[in-house]
Amino acid sequence: MGPLGEFIGRWSPASVPSRAMKEAFHVPQTTRGEAMAMLGGAALMMTLAMGLRQNLGLFQAPASRELGIAISDFALAISVQQVAWGVSQPFAGAIADKYGTRWVALAGSVIYIVGILLTVTARSTWPIVLGAGLMIGVGLSCTASGITANISARVVAPSRRTLAFGIVSAAGSVGTMFTAPIAAYFLNHDGWRAGLWAFLILALAMLPAAWIGSRADRLPNMVANDRHLTLGSALGEARRHGGYIVMSLAFFVCGLQLVFLTTHLPTYLAQCGMDASYSALALMLIGGFNILSSWLFGWLGDRYPKRLLLGGIYLLRSATVAAFFMYPPTPLTVVLFGAVMGTLWLGVIPLVNGLVVQIFGLRFLSTLTGIAFLSHQAGSFLGAWGGGYLYDLMGSYDLAWKIGVLIGLIAGTAQLLMNDRPTERVLAAEAAAD
Repeated sequence: MGPLGEFIGRWSPASVPSRAMKEAFHVPQTTRGEAMAMLGGAALMMTLAMGLRQNLGLFQAPASRELGIAISDFALAISVQQVAWGVSQPFAGAIADKYGTRWVALAGSVIYIVGILLTVTARSTWPIVLGAGLMIGVGLSCTASGITANISARVVAPSRRTLAFGIVSAAGSVGTMFTAPIAAYFLNHDGWRAGLWAFLILALAMLPAAWIGSRADRLPNMVANDRHLTLGSALGEARRHGGYIVMSLAFFVCGLQLVFLTTHLPTYLAQCGMDASYSALALMLIGGFNILSSWLFGWLGDRYPKRLLLGGIYLLRSATVAAFFMYPPTPLTVVLFGAVMGTLWLGVIPLVNGLVVQIFGLRFLSTLTGIAFLSHQAGSFLGAWGGGYLYDLMGSYDLAWKIGVLIGLIAGTAQLLMNDRPTERVLAAEAAAD
């Protein structure tokens, strides 16, 4: 069949690996071209949703100066975005698991676009909080990893799901890489509003991408013994699984570290006297290197224990942040920091998604990853708002980065030791498939 056929398959009964799995999956005929189109739609939606929001920090300083607001006011909007994203993600995931991804993704795309519109036309703090904060946050819960994982998990062969999660996750880095220079150009030539108008135009492409990707709704998301599994029983399984709790708590630290950097790195470099182009360069490098690392960790996650890979990412990321902030930045250290952090950035997403499937199966993937992501976004809120608060209070980011490093080391160690044993229900399904 070849590598492409092994990865995507035709999703006819002949492509399912065993007789038991043939009976468990009732999958309609899907051509490889259709499968590629669905994956491409999900990836493009993820590219735009993640790429645009990860570069909002570039607009923080110029927007704050023009509007006469504090850095922490703009940071509050990014913090609200993290909370809105996290709180709405489990609900968006539950709707997608039960009714399909199409209207979730389309509604989220519209909300996201309106959020950018409110931000670009803002004259005070609150339209930014509502637009860049609440609306983009809700839009992300309907268009980013929780929903795209649902799509990609249905399209690819089961043995390649973690790799598929990594490939679609890498799309978010493509967005970061190509939108960062767009933002930098407009900031240097036409101002922050022009840059956000360009972002608004790009965001319109999320609508057709959502429509095409959500065609995966006609493919199954359960095996035979999942047919009577309810949302309540799935939540009960998750609540009783200690490894899932540890993974979710460690995800808190992931969100804190990443959003602290995307929100405050531009301000930190400006404080150190570096040109704004270096901030865009660092974010572009993060996006570029993460394209490879998302694929790499997805590939590794199909072959090695995902908990060990996750723990290693948290530990190495914390060490990298400590090494960067201990000394004044230079052009060389900014480049090295962007490259290393990019290698350790969104590689967590395919591993977390893969662990949820490994432990609980596919039926409520979006719901359970959404609940874990709520913890991630609580950390994101603290990273964005707390970093801005400590900066306004102390005039530097020293205490903020030290706190981030310390709890990152604790989370990484706990992640290495988590219980990743599948539930009895999943073990029974695997036994029936063998």
